[in-house]
Amino acid sequence: MTVYLVGAGPGDPSLFTLRGAEVLAGADVVVYDRLSVASLLDLAPADAECISVGKQPGGPRTSQADINALLVERGRTGQQVVRLKGGDPFVFARGGEEAAALAAAGIAFEVVPGITSAVAVPAYAGIPVTMRYSSTSFTVVTGHEDPAKGEGSVNWEAVAALGGTVVVLMGAARCRAICVRLIAAGLASDTPAAAVQWGTRPNQRTLRATLATLADLDPQPPTTIVIGEVAASDLAWFENRPLFGRRIVVTRAQTQAAEMAVVLRRRGAEAIELPVIAFEPPSDIDRLALAAAEVGSYDWVVLTSPTGVARFFEQMRDARSLGGVKVAAIGPGTAAALAARNVIADLVPEQYVAESLLEALGDEVGPDGAGRVLIPRADAARDVLPDGLAAAGWDVDVVPAYRTVAPAPDPDAADLLATAEAIAFTSSSTVANFVDAYGADAVPDAVATIGPVTSATARHRGLEVAVEAAEHTVDGLIAALEDFFTR
Repeated sequence: MTVYLVGAGPGDPSLFTLRGAEVLAGADVVVYDRLSVASLLDLAPADAECISVGKQPGGPRTSQADINALLVERGRTGQQVVRLKGGDPFVFARGGEEAAALAAAGIAFEVVPGITSAVAVPAYAGIPVTMRYSSTSFTVVTGHEDPAKGEGSVNWEAVAALGGTVVVLMGAARCRAICVRLIAAGLASDTPAAAVQWGTRPNQRTLRATLATLADLDPQPPTTIVIGEVAASDLAWFENRPLFGRRIVVTRAQTQAAEMAVVLRRRGAEAIELPVIAFEPPSDIDRLALAAAEVGSYDWVVLTSPTGVARFFEQMRDARSLGGVKVAAIGPGTAAALAARNVIADLVPEQYVAESLLEALGDEVGPDGAGRVLIPRADAARDVLPDGLAAAGWDVDVVPAYRTVAPAPDPDAADLLATAEAIAFTSSSTVANFVDAYGADAVPDAVATIGPVTSATARHRGLEVAVEAAEHTVDGLIAALEDFFTR
């Protein structure tokens, strides 16, 4: 087997490489450092052993010799070992030492480059490391060595004489000494300089100054320092995103939470995934299978959630079984789940709630009266739709397609919730399960709901609703959050 030295990139998980994700998906062991993005570990198999060897300034640390020995030891077992390192493994990450140790032990290894923070972090701050005419080169320097002591391998006089852009990695603790040394080496004290803290992440912060004043802003690690004319550039895009820096709790089921979190992160938010709902098969799966087998005997099939679509179609032998049956979807998310299975909904109501769907189906009664309706849905759901249809003369069969259950509470929830600014609820179940698990007092200041039904449940549970989506979809909820924080 092979030991993979994988660059995790600068922090934004979307900058992880395809090759990195590929080898991580097959890992038996993952050895990761402090600056690796925690969410990347989710790409590893659930049974993979994850070993932290992070080096934290002033805190516990694993020596490089011990890390090398660990990689050699696990590499000899025949396991697939992934060494996940922040940035690029061969750019001030000591990946060369690890590769040398593996080579000396006769263990096969592969280097998977990562996007280095030397380029990515300035880019996320709106600072190009090169500009035609003003900066035609850039120099990347380690900030670990203390320039005040005149030790180490960095020739600061040569760095100053080269011109162009100087990028200093891991230099926050020695920022003042580095700036003093560069000024002494000949760089003008008013040379533009910037320090980008937690670059490419939702808590990114860009400090802009000059070489003489940058240290007065007290940049904190992890920081990338940029010195040169380009540091005066302010082509901000990342920090201008509508939800930049906002910490928003997502309460949907795990797979759905991940999808919503991706959209939130694209808009600049830090999405905190705290699923309070999970889906399990219904208690009587045979009943669902029978309904799917006899679907052709119905006039309408009404789907009220993407999960209901997925579970119902798992039991249906062939989409052709629908034949002349019409299909209704409660909203665009459910309609999209149908479309993914090459079924176009015949009816999607204007408002994405049961009441609107009931009204729309009322218009579908033909001259011979109402027909038969099948509703595969969650085992515990509001009866507005089936009761209303039955009252209008429809022959209604409600079949449980799945059960909603509450996962075990997250032991780290208190810390996650303490700094969150908003929480997003996408159903009444998520509201009830959250309050039952963590209490109403744990809810962040801003409560956002997907629509009026969820809002009513939230208020019944003692919560004050600050945001309600005008369009009762996940996209509508995110748009409402953007509007709220903008205001």
